[in-house]
Formats: sequence, C-alpha cells, structure tokens
Amino acid sequence: MSNSNDKRDLNRDPITGTPGAHPVGVGVGGVSGAVAGAFVGAFGGPIGMLVGSGIGAIAGAAAGKGVAERIDPTGEAQYWQEEHVRRPYYNPEYNYDTDYAPAYSYGAEARSRLGNRPWDEQTAAELERDWAGARGQSKLDWEAARPAVQDSWTRADRTYRTYDASDRYHQSQFEQTSYRAADAEFSDYRPAYRYGTHARQQYGDRDWDDKLEAELGQRWDTVKGESRLGWDKAKAATKDAWHSVERALPGDADKDGR
Repeated sequence: MSNSNDKRDLNRDPITGTPGAHPVGVGVGGVSGAVAGAFVGAFGGPIGMLVGSGIGAIAGAAAGKGVAERIDPTGEAQYWQEEHVRRPYYNPEYNYDTDYAPAYSYGAEARSRLGNRPWDEQTAAELERDWAGARGQSKLDWEAARPAVQDSWTRADRTYRTYDASDRYHQSQFEQTSYRAADAEFSDYRPAYRYGTHARQQYGDRDWDDKLEAELGQRWDTVKGESRLGWDKAKAATKDAWHSVERALPGDADKDGR
C-alpha cells in the first residue's frame, strides 16, 4: 500500500520516504478471483505488462490485512505533475495545480470509491454528474477534465490489480519458500513482497546488489506496517518479489532472477 499511526499520518512514500497528504482508502481485494488469477499465472505475462506500464505506490507498502488500503497521493501527484504535459489532451492554457490536479485526484478517488468497475459510459456519466462538486477551482469543464480523470482512474486500477496479483502469487508460493521464519505468517511477509514489487518498478534501471539492498533496508521500518520482521528476515522476500517482477517484465527474460 499500513504504518503505525504516527507514520501513517505522515503518509510517507514507501520508496522515497517523502511525507505527504492523507491517502485514499481502498479495498485492494475488490478484484475478482478469476480476474486476479489471470494476472498471476506464473507471475508473468499480463502482470509484466501491468508493471511495465507503470504502477503507483500503495502507502506503507500496503501492509493492511484486507482493510482499506491506500494509494499514496504524494507520489501520484508528483507523477502526474511531470507526466501531464506529455498527455495528448494537455492544454498549456491550464495550470497543473489548480486545473489538472483536481481531475487526477478525482479519478484516483473515484476508482477507490467505486471499486472493481470498468471505465464505461455509465461510470463516466456518474463522474460527470459529480464533477462540479469535486472540481474546486479547476477551470476544466467535464469535456476537458474527462481524459485526465480517466487517465488517473486507469493508473489506479492498474496499481490495485498489480498488488492483488502479487499477493495471490506470493501467498501461493509461501509454504515452499526457504526463507520463511517458523513463527512468521504470510501477513508478516506481504509488506516485503509489495515493497519489492514497487521497488523493481521504481528502480528498473538498477540491478539488485548490496548497495540497493542496503538502501531499501534503511526504509524498511517506514513501510513494514504490522509486520514483525526485521530487515534481516524481510530482505529475502523483498528480493524474491523484485526478481519475480523482473522475470515477468517484457524484455527481461534473460535475467537470472537470483
């Protein structure tokens, strides 16, 4: 995605540690079993396309246990602030902070609130109806706001589906892992798997090495949530998830995954 209460209030990004606004709650488990199963497979194929297209962070590495799990709004705002100028609907007459940002926030919030629904004309009509109350000072009418809202919705949807697929895959393999501590449960390792999944997407230009392992270890306490694991035990699961994603990504079939 969570963290202890004091860390949750800061809503630190799982990778950068940057504090931000309060996150948007969502049940990641809203993806149906059949759909999620199609993305798990051998943790390859479609999930590689999902991660390769870019996923957002879930606050605290989404350490929750089936309760409301949270997209990191700080990271999403930073992403769209850089990305929006490259979108085909971008109009330089509008400002990001006052005009586009409310649309991106609205799309992510709507995906969280409405859950496992497709983006279709019915969904768009509902969001159009409520845009006037959500737009704040944005000068975008619905026609101009809709593509940004849909962009944000789609990215949020991809994020939830990716983490849900990761959970299902690693849980299915958990009993056979060599690094599992005898007194630990899957819920202890889930933040590590999600941390590795997000880290591989964020740092795709790097290899897993001692330096990267040390960097991730320095942030483990801010993302571990309710996990009882120290980094000495969590790092193996984080590395496992990193390489699982690496093998699934298009063009990375030659990685050794060790």
